[in-house]
Amino acid sequence: MDELKRFDFDKKPLKERFFLTPLAYLLSFPTVWSRKLKVNKVKMKGLKPPYILLATHHAFIDFKVTTAAIFPRRANYIVAIDGFIKREWLLRNVGAICKRKFTSDIKLVRQIKYGLEKLKNIVAIYPEARYSLIGTTAILPESLGKMVKILKHPVVMLNMHGNYLTQPVWNLDMRKVPLKADMTQIITIDEIDKLSIKEINERINQAFIYDEYKWQFDNQIKIDFKNRAKNLHKPLYQCPNCLKEHVMDSDEDKIWCTSCKKTYVMDVYGRLKATEGPTEFPHIPDWYEFERAQVRKQIDEGTYSFEDEVSIESLPNTEGYILLGKGKLKHDMNGFVLEGKEFGNKLELIKPPLSMYGLHIEYDYFGKGDCVDLSTHDDTYYIYPLTQKNVVTKLSLAVEEIYKIKHEELMNNK
Repeated sequence: MDELKRFDFDKKPLKERFFLTPLAYLLSFPTVWSRKLKVNKVKMKGLKPPYILLATHHAFIDFKVTTAAIFPRRANYIVAIDGFIKREWLLRNVGAICKRKFTSDIKLVRQIKYGLEKLKNIVAIYPEARYSLIGTTAILPESLGKMVKILKHPVVMLNMHGNYLTQPVWNLDMRKVPLKADMTQIITIDEIDKLSIKEINERINQAFIYDEYKWQFDNQIKIDFKNRAKNLHKPLYQCPNCLKEHVMDSDEDKIWCTSCKKTYVMDVYGRLKATEGPTEFPHIPDWYEFERAQVRKQIDEGTYSFEDEVSIESLPNTEGYILLGKGKLKHDMNGFVLEGKEFGNKLELIKPPLSMYGLHIEYDYFGKGDCVDLSTHDDTYYIYPLTQKNVVTKLSLAVEEIYKIKHEELMNNK
């Protein structure tokens, strides 16, 4: 274990190699042209690199839209380590900067600073750190405001629309949806010293607001894809009628409760309607927020906890996943505790609530099942619950709500 090669986070980022730029364009432009991408630029006139580009994160197509939005400029992109698997040389040479998700990392700030100051580049950051689960804004780290203050470069926001609807994380089958993006300079170089960290964060959070289902309905974008609701039960795991959890199922254009049998149909404009009785949540994100409220209620009442036997994989570098075998995962108000074996030695990973403002989850990851991942600076553990089914969305919501509670307690005690 001590001799296991770890990813080198100290290696400096590069400017994209000139011979790889045509490949990036070839992979990006046919897609965005076929989707009739429109980029609305606001306060961008005269702005040249270096600057910080913050972007929403919906699907893999985000990178193609970003490529088109910044054309003819190129960028250093922050990319999670799983994106580097078996292609570290390629990603380093297109300027990617590696990151382990949901870890505090001063090295990353140094790499961003290098990209801005030495390479004179755009640095593109997707601070939601995962694809949107339900087409609305994920929680953002408060450290963004502090980072902007330290780096002292203009901040541009790229708020993309249609990307999530093209390929929602719970069903990766492609739908052909028109694309739009709003690219706005939200903080000028002259404003950085005048604004407080709180004001910077407020401006960033305001710029990040999006709701893809509202955008679809308001613009009457028709998605008549046959399986448009298949796997929607992954994020919508709790029945709003009988309130039972982890009993939902879905297929084609329907989602239903296997316990009380209540069924909902998703129309071509992304709205839900019950086949019988009242429709609790015609707007899909409202169902998701209902689940959040239910999780928060359990936390406040002291009844929330999770424990299961799990399968554990390790990702110490970019060579691929290493199966560590079975272990145990617990989550409660004290955070995560992962126990298992790592190359014959005891594995115990403790992640306190304030160490994670969010949780990265995957649905049926490479056909191996739903998983969560927990990272240290040296490793990332992909953890698959073996007994309980369809639980990772609830874990994600619980992490966010417990973080809010603990953070508020911390602020009140200062």
